[in-house]
Amino acid sequence: MFSRLLQPTRRRSFFLFGARGTGKTTWMRDAFPPDASLYLDLLDPEVEDRYRRTPGRLESQVRALPDSVEWVLIDEVQRAPRLLDVVHRLIENTGKRFVLTGSSARKLRRGASNLLAGRAFVYSLYPLTAPELDDAFDLDGALRWGTLPGIFSLDLEEDRRAYLRAYALTYLKEEIVAEQIVRRLDPFRRFLEVAAQSNGAIVNYANIARDVGADPKTVLTYFSILEDTLVGFLLPAFHRSIRKQQRVNPKFYYFDHGVKRALDRTLDVPLNASTYEYGKAFEHFIVTQIVHLSRYRSPDWRVSYLQTGAGVEIDLVIERPGLPTALVEIKSSDRVDERDVRHLARFIGDFPDPFALCISRDPTRMEIGGVLCVDWRAALGELGLG
Repeated sequence: MFSRLLQPTRRRSFFLFGARGTGKTTWMRDAFPPDASLYLDLLDPEVEDRYRRTPGRLESQVRALPDSVEWVLIDEVQRAPRLLDVVHRLIENTGKRFVLTGSSARKLRRGASNLLAGRAFVYSLYPLTAPELDDAFDLDGALRWGTLPGIFSLDLEEDRRAYLRAYALTYLKEEIVAEQIVRRLDPFRRFLEVAAQSNGAIVNYANIARDVGADPKTVLTYFSILEDTLVGFLLPAFHRSIRKQQRVNPKFYYFDHGVKRALDRTLDVPLNASTYEYGKAFEHFIVTQIVHLSRYRSPDWRVSYLQTGAGVEIDLVIERPGLPTALVEIKSSDRVDERDVRHLARFIGDFPDPFALCISRDPTRMEIGGVLCVDWRAALGELGLG
């Protein structure tokens, strides 16, 4: 059992969203003892059917609870979205507080568009981060298999491959088919693989649409589905003008590198240091770590990438209210020199007092051309995310 960074309020009801397998149920059951909470598991078909048919049953049940039971925990609430009307009423009229987990905010918005009208806060849970894993963290393992909690209960490589392949299939069947998010599964299945193949690249909606046999608007919807189910995120292009920023296509990243490898069928492909694929895997790891950790620790930060018209790129621009904007270059090398930071150094004068950071596997701490160069663990600390 790993200690999670998630620290939600205990004074208000809240939603806890997260992709399947990120540990929502484990966290919730551990955080709220059975003698002080009522737990409903809507993944159980009988329980789901009971509350889907008669959502008013929940009100009768909650009103009969003793005062010692302060919390009501409803797992995968999107399976019975009409329960939110009952929960809304109970929050207003009783002293009970609710934890509502789900892997799809999209379906909840369809069934209850206001998500309790602000009466419940919203949090998210992600795959395990390096600070959460602490001494159990292994970089090569994270790049090969990702960091979903279920991976760490498996010792054999064939079991890890089977777990990740089954995860991809479960997502298709349970999140997409069972919840009727898309009507035609075949183009979406092809889309998942194409999105994995172009992970970390600037999204070209027209090219992806052509590859999957759909129109660009449908592909745009597919990406929004991955965002709503927290299976991936779009990294926007940086521009000081929001209107101009929206004219440049984002990059897309899957939430976990192991799942990405399962979807693009590369789980059997070795990741060797100093190769292009290793470099892309390391970049994916750093980007997801920074995005997920900032959402836990500093939700007001904005993370984007920057690319000039000449094609010069900064991997990450991190706008941190009250702190200097961080300009980040990511290199998988274990030996950094001035060639690795020359592009980043050119941008220092374009930002007011920026914090320029090169993140790599090089254990030597250096400053080159105004850029601080540190290994990835120290970099998380430098950013205040360690």
